[in-house]
Amino acid sequence: MRNTARWAATLGLTAATVCGTLTGSAHAAPTAAPTSLYAPSAFVLTVGHGDSAAAGDVARAVTLNCAPTPSGTHPAAALACAELRAADGDFDVLAGPSGATCTKQYDPVVVTVDGVWRGKRVSFERAFANECVRSAAASSLFAF
Repeated sequence: MRNTARWAATLGLTAATVCGTLTGSAHAAPTAAPTSLYAPSAFVLTVGHGDSAAAGDVARAVTLNCAPTPSGTHPAAALACAELRAADGDFDVLAGPSGATCTKQYDPVVVTVDGVWRGKRVSFERAFANECVRSAAASSLFAF
């Protein structure tokens, strides 16, 4: 049941993020050509406790839009988008260790990323040994 609720929340936030600018009056006349030719890049990121997203509870979720400009509820949207562009959307690179020292305590934390990167559907999940290891990831993408 937790997995169903997680997916419902993820899909709802993704739909709201990607389609939020499509709302408006059905009778509005077009005023100009579209101002953006960028493929969408929008995500819902979650963090929870457990070995996997299916077995864990979602503790927090944020949104991140990277095209055409960085926005969303992610606390460092511009930096996270810049790191994503530099890694060409490779979440494994961004989840790598930064060299910080953490305890060996095992209290698993799982992060997920669901959404669209440059017009292509993406889904990423990574379990970290504990909160310190997650916070010590090489990227600010997972620092929320």
